[in-house]
Amino acid sequence: MGATPSSHTPLPHLLPLEGQMTTTAPTAPAASTLLEGRPLLLAVIALAMGGFGIGTTEFTIMGLLQEGAVDLGVRNQDMGLMISAYALGVVVGAPVLTALGARVPKRTMVLWLMVVFTLANASSFFAPTYEVMVFTRFLSGLPHGAYFGLAAILASTLVPPTKRGRAIAWIMLGLAVANVIGVPLFTWLGQQLGWRSMFLAVALIGVLTWISIRTFVPFSPAHADASIRRELTALKSGGVWLAICTGIVGFGGFFAVYSYISPILTDVTGLPIEVVPLVLGLYGLGMVVGNLVGGRLADWSVFGSLYISMTSLTIVMVVFGLVSPIPWLALIFVFIMGGVGSLLAPGLQSLLMDSAPKAQSLAASLNHSALNIANALGAALGAAVINAGLGYQAPAYVGAMLAVGGLVLALVSGFVHRRKTARAA
Repeated sequence: MGATPSSHTPLPHLLPLEGQMTTTAPTAPAASTLLEGRPLLLAVIALAMGGFGIGTTEFTIMGLLQEGAVDLGVRNQDMGLMISAYALGVVVGAPVLTALGARVPKRTMVLWLMVVFTLANASSFFAPTYEVMVFTRFLSGLPHGAYFGLAAILASTLVPPTKRGRAIAWIMLGLAVANVIGVPLFTWLGQQLGWRSMFLAVALIGVLTWISIRTFVPFSPAHADASIRRELTALKSGGVWLAICTGIVGFGGFFAVYSYISPILTDVTGLPIEVVPLVLGLYGLGMVVGNLVGGRLADWSVFGSLYISMTSLTIVMVVFGLVSPIPWLALIFVFIMGGVGSLLAPGLQSLLMDSAPKAQSLAASLNHSALNIANALGAALGAAVINAGLGYQAPAYVGAMLAVGGLVLALVSGFVHRRKTARAA
């Protein structure tokens, strides 16, 4: 099936928040192609496939650190630098690549990002030394944030404004499915055929994604006023920085626990290490459900979805810390934790896009920079309380405190938005 001819339908850049029934007029018409039925499904699957590949390469490496250490002749802890290098690539690549590609049509830019992703993962397969491998992992992280940000905007232009949150959730669903299917499957593949085979398999996913996007996602020209300077105006928005801080602190609470879920399950819950991958699959299923629910919540109310997700995450973290020694309750709350953690993503992505209506691409891509900073923050604070001798249940309470901080920032962001809306009215 080829690309659908584009029609020009103005979409509001700033959608109603807090359940309001009014919309702000767009500053300039945005070209879009509304799809439905099978064409929409194929376009969304094509974009989500890229998220699946990105999520697989990001998280599978964690399960193959020991095999990689043997192959490269380094210590296990040295392999952790590969995770950090990838995260640094995400933080750097999201704003830089998005700004540099401001004048490039979004579908074209997404295709180029997938080329970079494919070549970077293929280069990891051939990397001859540890140092080169670390550099290729940095390169692999560069397209991550820009891809998710632009893919989310592309998906949102294919549906009516009332379904924007669900469209964003569908793209993020690729990341969730990667945790259910991609990570366990590719970890097993790496164990059977050598850990480097994972990179080659992910590169193949990149090729299939490129073909699918080129075939099923309709082309739309770049905004007439698009420029690097226009995109950089997102960094002048206080709402953008509030949203970024909300994501860093709120998601930091989630990562404070997830970073240490394996030792929590073995040392606190008492499960054998062999079942940990299956439990992580359960967590991934929770992510899938949370993404779908979070998309509908964001369509109902962007700020409402943030308040609900942060409050739920706080409660779940406290309860998980209390019940983690009880196996059947711990398993239930691993699933719930994956769900409530993913509730936040569509709403936060929508808030960033609304906070910079003239620079949505850069604002949307910054969501994933925030998530990777949150990963580092949560892991560091979790390690601090564990090293202080407070045990593996302590990160759950740290996570709850960070979730409360995220809720406070979300409330402040909502208050600022209401005042700004009132002044504009």
